[in-house]
Amino acid sequence: MHTPQPHIESFFDDVTGTVSYVLADTATGHAAVIDPVLDFEPKSGTLTSASSDRMIEYVRAQGWQVQWILETHAHADHISGAQHIRHHLGGKIAIGANIRQVQKIFRTVFHFERSFLPDGSQFDHLFEDGEVFHVGNLAVTALLVPGHTPADMAYLVGRDVFVGDTLFMPDVGTARADFPGGDAAVLYRSIQRILRLPADTRIHVCHDYPLATRAAAWVSTVAEQKAHNIHVRDGISEAEFVAMRNCRDATLAMPTLILPSVQVNLRAGRMPPAQTDGRTYIQVPVNAFLQDASQAPDGIWQPAQSQ
Repeated sequence: MHTPQPHIESFFDDVTGTVSYVLADTATGHAAVIDPVLDFEPKSGTLTSASSDRMIEYVRAQGWQVQWILETHAHADHISGAQHIRHHLGGKIAIGANIRQVQKIFRTVFHFERSFLPDGSQFDHLFEDGEVFHVGNLAVTALLVPGHTPADMAYLVGRDVFVGDTLFMPDVGTARADFPGGDAAVLYRSIQRILRLPADTRIHVCHDYPLATRAAAWVSTVAEQKAHNIHVRDGISEAEFVAMRNCRDATLAMPTLILPSVQVNLRAGRMPPAQTDGRTYIQVPVNAFLQDASQAPDGIWQPAQSQ
């Protein structure tokens, strides 16, 4: 029996280092869009759509029908283009079912409106671990790979797997695990799940931060990762990885776009509700991520107003 082969087209956003993908079954003309990006300029608050528009133009040029818009997780480094893609191309927006845990964590950080429910209902579909779905005749398996966040998913189709932020290129290593709900030991086990796939499985990463000696890249193999990944190659134990990851994460600054991105991405790419003036605002929760409270300035907090 003939096994359909996926067509994979990559789109690299050099501002955020994000790689988005179009996965298609060319025989049926059905497609999925994975991790699309909107363009947000934080200094001015300007939100535009050139990155997602490139994907829209490509899909339209092929004459394909989008069935799915797949998020590997609630990204902290770019605003999702899922709603923009769906508006123009259709498709169901889907993410892992553990997004509910992430929503519960961050709705208090950002003081979301009372009507916001941390039940995943903002998405069209929530994948359970091991769930199989189809893009045309392509069978895709959703794999739970938490650690970077509780909700990270990988999408396996044949000998190709889209791993989100779980793994990077071998010379870059692995994702951080210090966001709320992250866990370095859990991340290690998730990575081992991916690395147990056949050696020739192609790993498609969601980000690349290329070194000065090479151009951006986003495809490796299980064999290459096991041999050369600077953080989790063969021979590195879980304890060694956790010690490295925790030490390294303690030195990392928060992603530039974490505040706007999380507020939008937990809503499946929708903006927060408009205020009474009709304008949409992104909140900046002061000191929400401050690790050492002694570093907070004194004498600047407004006293609560008497009722």
